[in-house]
Amino acid sequence: MATTVRRAVLTLPAAPLGPENPLPALRPLDEMHTVDARERAALPRDMARQIGYRPLSTVLPVRILDGYGRERTPAAIDTIVIENDRLRATVLPGFGGRVHSLHHKPTGRELLYTNPVLQPADFALNGAWFSGGIEWNIGATGHTTLSCAPVHAARVPAPDGGEMVRLWEWERLRDLPFQVDLWLPEDSDFLHVGVRVRNPHEHTAPVYWWSNIAVPEGERTRVLAPADEAWHFGYERSLTRVPVPVSGSVDRTYPLRGDFPADYFYEVPDGARRWIASLDEHGHGLVQTSTDLLRGRKLFIWGAGAGGRRWQEWLTAPGTVGYAEIQAGLARTQLEHVPLEPGGEFSWLESYGPLSADPDTVHGEDWAAARAETEQRLATALPRADVDAAYTAWRRCADTAPGESLATASGWGALEVRRGGFELPGTPFDTATLGEQQRPWLELLELGALPAPDRPTPPGPSLVSPHWRDMLETAPADPLTEYHLGIAQWHAGDRAQAVRSWERGLALAPSRWPLLRCLAVAAADGRQEERAADLLTEAFEDLRAHREEGAEWTAAEAALGREAAEALLAAGRAAAARTVWGALSPEVRRRGRFRLLEARLLIAEGDRAAARAVFDAGFEVADLREGAEILGEVWAQVTDEPLPDAYDFRMRPAG
Repeated sequence: MATTVRRAVLTLPAAPLGPENPLPALRPLDEMHTVDARERAALPRDMARQIGYRPLSTVLPVRILDGYGRERTPAAIDTIVIENDRLRATVLPGFGGRVHSLHHKPTGRELLYTNPVLQPADFALNGAWFSGGIEWNIGATGHTTLSCAPVHAARVPAPDGGEMVRLWEWERLRDLPFQVDLWLPEDSDFLHVGVRVRNPHEHTAPVYWWSNIAVPEGERTRVLAPADEAWHFGYERSLTRVPVPVSGSVDRTYPLRGDFPADYFYEVPDGARRWIASLDEHGHGLVQTSTDLLRGRKLFIWGAGAGGRRWQEWLTAPGTVGYAEIQAGLARTQLEHVPLEPGGEFSWLESYGPLSADPDTVHGEDWAAARAETEQRLATALPRADVDAAYTAWRRCADTAPGESLATASGWGALEVRRGGFELPGTPFDTATLGEQQRPWLELLELGALPAPDRPTPPGPSLVSPHWRDMLETAPADPLTEYHLGIAQWHAGDRAQAVRSWERGLALAPSRWPLLRCLAVAAADGRQEERAADLLTEAFEDLRAHREEGAEWTAAEAALGREAAEALLAAGRAAAARTVWGALSPEVRRRGRFRLLEARLLIAEGDRAAARAVFDAGFEVADLREGAEILGEVWAQVTDEPLPDAYDFRMRPAG
């Protein structure tokens, strides 16, 4: 059959994402993948430089997604299916363009780990993320903020005259447009993926990219890559060079042979072909290869320990096979960001397909032979020259205007293109996509002022890049403008000026809670815990005075109530924290996050038996953060007994 592209619908049990958190993300980025300056000094010079190159401090201007739960119901999810007589790829344009499934027809094998549920969890930079398939991570260290967001999609002529699918969007953390072209040549066993990241600005931009591939794990599944060394990163936040495959007397190329979650960034020699494969006990599995620009390769394992297995259960359905991740990126490690010059672009081609190799050699003790066997089978299935030729052919199509639209994303790209007058052949950001969230900023751009709100409502998203900050500084100084200006100044590192802007806005604001909350974060940043607690309490009371019905207001109440209660607890004011907790709506108090908060309140009040009863009754913190240890910490304040399995999400050894 000739290659076809069609829309389809996939029904999966899914937990709804819920509304965005309306509180701006002013607090420091909660990202596990960091190393301190002393450790960087011992690393190779280029790696240390790129680790220290413009890391993010917040996820502004993106909003946090933490309003989901754990109750799943069948949901119809729009997909795009790309198919020939050898492969069928299923893409989720509403979830970052993730490839949900890659099915090899001749063998009937699914090449990816396909999650049978869509369960958000707090792994993305901005919260909600889910496991499985192939995801396109752009922006900064961590899972992209587009994990659970739509991307634009359209049909485009493929290099061989058939059809390919183009995905594109504006990445807002770094203000960069990108595209992903999915191309399945007729009679091919390999899905080609052309990727381009462009910098339309007059300044150098930091770029981060890792293609993240979930593959089934098994007792005899082995991950192979062309390397004899790797950089090991564990959740102890250290980066050390280790030998491959055996480290600490354990063969780390088998995902289930580690005890704790860990990353292994392979040291692929210059000039070597870029590839990584996951092969089962029979020598069958998936291989990913690319042109040379995509230099990094990585294995992520959950490990066989209790915490890793609990996370695996948490992210999917009971009884489901576990998974590991094989990845490919622009740098050697995910802690690095690569500079992209003004007006420049990065582009490369990736290929994904089935691979079979001799299982005795693949699983033998001779690592060099196992690698050579795998690479030779790859050379036979897809020669390196063919990948380079496919890249050259795709580059001639990269600027081709998209045809029929298959999916539509946000209007933020259209707003930025309108502001900057950018010419971006191949990735149009149509003004028709401008929506309610962009409307105030379009007025600021065209009329020089933000529109006055009709009534007190939670403020919409802020924009923080220098050009928008400049416009806010020259706009009429009303309370809403001062609120957004302060957020932009905070993002730029001008904390004192941000506080002045918020204080000016507070003097005239009809609804004070958004500005009070910003000032509370600033106070906490300055280690003024008592003042932060007072400001958050006042903000929560003001919000309740203005509160109306609706999901947006409930999200604001939950987010601000949690911050206020936690700040009061940190200040040793349990009675005031109890008052805030009691003022929350019953629906909010029933959530797992607030059941945990109740246990903490009971401990602060001296009632450990009641706190233990909360744990015994059972609760689930839906937005538990990757690497968070708070469940174990609170449990240890209640009892000396071992942490129950249901609450054991530990990703590193005790101590």
